[in-house]
Amino acid sequence: MATFLYRVGRMAFRRRWYVALVWAAVLAAVGLGALKAPGASDEEFSMPGIESQKAFDLMEQRFPGATADGATARVVFVAPGGQKVTATENKKAVEDAVAELADGTQVASAVDPFRAKAVSKDGTTAYATVTYKVAATDLSDASRTRLKQALDDARGSGLTVDAGGSAMDDGGGAGGMAEVIGVAIAAVVLLVTFGSLAAAGLPLLTALIGVGVSMATILALSSALGLSTTTGTLAMMLGLAVGIDYALFVVSRYREERTKGRSPQEATAMAVGTAGSAVVFAGLTVVIALAGLAVVGIPMLTKMGLAAAGAVVVAVFIALTLVPAFLGFWPNAVLARRTRKSGRIEESAKDNGGTRWARFVLRRPVPVLLLGVVGLGALAIPMTNLQLGMPGDEAKATSTTERRAYDALAEGFGPGFNGPLTVVVDAKGDDDPKAAADTIAKEIGGTEGVVSVSPSRFNEAGDTAVFSVVPSTAPTDEKTKDLVTTIRGERAGVESETGATFEVTGTTALNIDISDKVQAALVPYLIVVVGLAIVLLLVVFRSLLVPLKAALGFLLSVLAALGVVVLVFQQGHGAGLLGVEQTGPIMSLMPIFLVGIVFGLAMDYEVFLVARMREAYVHGERPAQAITSGFRHSARVVVAAALIMIAVFAGFIGESDSMIKMIGFGLASAVLFDAFVVRMAIVPAVLALLGDKAWWLPRWLDRLLPNVDVEGEALTRHPQTEPAPAETADLEVART
Repeated sequence: MATFLYRVGRMAFRRRWYVALVWAAVLAAVGLGALKAPGASDEEFSMPGIESQKAFDLMEQRFPGATADGATARVVFVAPGGQKVTATENKKAVEDAVAELADGTQVASAVDPFRAKAVSKDGTTAYATVTYKVAATDLSDASRTRLKQALDDARGSGLTVDAGGSAMDDGGGAGGMAEVIGVAIAAVVLLVTFGSLAAAGLPLLTALIGVGVSMATILALSSALGLSTTTGTLAMMLGLAVGIDYALFVVSRYREERTKGRSPQEATAMAVGTAGSAVVFAGLTVVIALAGLAVVGIPMLTKMGLAAAGAVVVAVFIALTLVPAFLGFWPNAVLARRTRKSGRIEESAKDNGGTRWARFVLRRPVPVLLLGVVGLGALAIPMTNLQLGMPGDEAKATSTTERRAYDALAEGFGPGFNGPLTVVVDAKGDDDPKAAADTIAKEIGGTEGVVSVSPSRFNEAGDTAVFSVVPSTAPTDEKTKDLVTTIRGERAGVESETGATFEVTGTTALNIDISDKVQAALVPYLIVVVGLAIVLLLVVFRSLLVPLKAALGFLLSVLAALGVVVLVFQQGHGAGLLGVEQTGPIMSLMPIFLVGIVFGLAMDYEVFLVARMREAYVHGERPAQAITSGFRHSARVVVAAALIMIAVFAGFIGESDSMIKMIGFGLASAVLFDAFVVRMAIVPAVLALLGDKAWWLPRWLDRLLPNVDVEGEALTRHPQTEPAPAETADLEVART
């Protein structure tokens, strides 16, 4: 591996114009394809194998066209204190508002609350449902403006008017500002790390090129492969993250090789042969983690994982080819400013912050290990109370109209009104479908925790009925989940009595089912991903204990990150500091996202840090010396890479959307724990205690595993070219 990549790096350096032109052609080709490709569609979220999805599919089959994904807005009217919406003036204001809401080319209907009996029992609150002919993403600016204008006009009459629903979602989210801030912070960190504008800019430039190629490819293939507009989100984030990391490590190794007196071409080849080998295997671990998302069984998540894995593969190829080509264009510009000014390349100092920290850990491995494990373990404890769900409007800031509408409906109609259950009765083949549906509705209506049941609505064939069930508790309440379980538990008895069966769906039931399925898939996902990564790390490090230690350390950091997410977003400790106004369940996909993304980044840091230790050990250093050598060469760049990732993810904490805020906080916490506690403290402490045993591998397993030579031992035994004389190197710097 090292020898092959050495040749790749040397070829890219020598043929730099060809390499640069090839990547420019690739970017132009996929960019042109993206421009000509049809626009990406908005893929409907589906999760095969759960009851809610089966019921929804049955509704689409038996009620063709009735479940069209048109946008909706639920406009809530609240009378001033002491008044009722049914009062003459207030009623007229509501009717005028409904008429104005119905006036639009994209509006399908606007239901008058007084005709639909959508008025609270105390008469203080009413709501009107506005249905559109198009999906929320296809709503025109004119339709959105008309909706907001109608709300403002109704408020002018003295009523409190707010609205929720998909029509209120303007497609906003984590816009480009978080990414811009993250890139800016990354530039500062790289500049401080390298002391050179060129060295700081090169990883950013190549990472952006890689992201451009990946995103353009995704857009070009979106129509053919059925990719949604959200598929590229994860690919963009991870492509930028690993793209910077991989280029950073190659450039750092190049600078190190130059201090040994090697010529620019030889230093580039050595950097790609050694650091490039680590990049390849680090990339493979990320690809495994992302491709493993298919285990969860959510088609959208599978596509997101595969698209992001493709972005990581592009980042690896960029690091192995385009980075060395750019080093060929500017061989001395990436060196430290002091070196360029003095005109001499000097061997780096033996001691730096990394070596001093490594020696500190080597002197106190047991206290460091215990402190790290106990600290992360304590942070992980709240994770035992993890509740999964899909927060809705109730988790938004009280300054938003969606949150105010949610609260008004809960106060006027009860907390369960915001999350009704939909029951689909399949009476096909039944002699009296209407009687069967009435029996099922009566049985469910008598269940404890049910407030009301709506009249049944039949399809044209008369063999399928649908009715709504309003719980007494909020959509995210654990009691609502228990109610859904109880209703489904009644199915066997009702089916034997009526000959018909039913299924429960709706947004609330769908969220409950998704949470259950994701929770059940988490352990198999971990087994697949961690198991494959252990096998890969066995090949990389040729050690039995190092891969196991890497996997256990990752699990510890992920559990701690989930623990602090629960502590803040579910239990509310310190929530105000992050601007979290409403606590609740943790987003269902959060654990999967956290495991998949952080596992890839954690294994990046593991490979880059421990590979240098392995390299020093193979080249004859004692275990303690190898640990110090690994930290001398890699600690600074690992810290820089981690700080960049933390900055990128922490930028999302400032977003108003609670789910985006949660993802940003969780990812930033996980990288913080894994990079600084696990990799920088627990890893050297464990290796110090193990000594030579850390690198032990049974002989039979050693014979079975392929020798990939990540540490570049072959390059040391058989150097491809002699190092450049110091005078030559000095002249090259001086010429720059």
